[in-house]
Amino acid sequence: MIMYPENFRYTKEHEWVLAEGDTGTVGITHHAQHELGDIVYVDLPKPGSNCGQGKPLGSVESVKAVSDIYSPVSGEVLEVNGDLVSAPEKLNEDPHGAAWLVKIRLSSPSELEGLMTAAQYQEYLGAH
Repeated sequence: MIMYPENFRYTKEHEWVLAEGDTGTVGITHHAQHELGDIVYVDLPKPGSNCGQGKPLGSVESVKAVSDIYSPVSGEVLEVNGDLVSAPEKLNEDPHGAAWLVKIRLSSPSELEGLMTAAQYQEYLGAH
């Protein structure tokens, strides 16, 4: 069974966020990459753009389908993971580590409280 990092927060759309100070690192979960299959392309926002919680942030294209990525938090995109442009398959290899998607300056840190803990996310996965 995959262990989901305890210090992350999760969404029902299978994104995660790791909050450190006023910055949130965002990615997709192991479950998401597994369901998608082999990822061949990642579309990410430009640094400086703003995103709203639950709004599309970008997309991931696999051999099966194109799926929107929804931002788990609101804020300004500070940085995108440029490595994924040339090597999108990293999302299949290390979705909770090196294959993070974006870093966001949190405009409403209290939004984190509405997201699932690792235990809640694993329970959610078990119920579906």
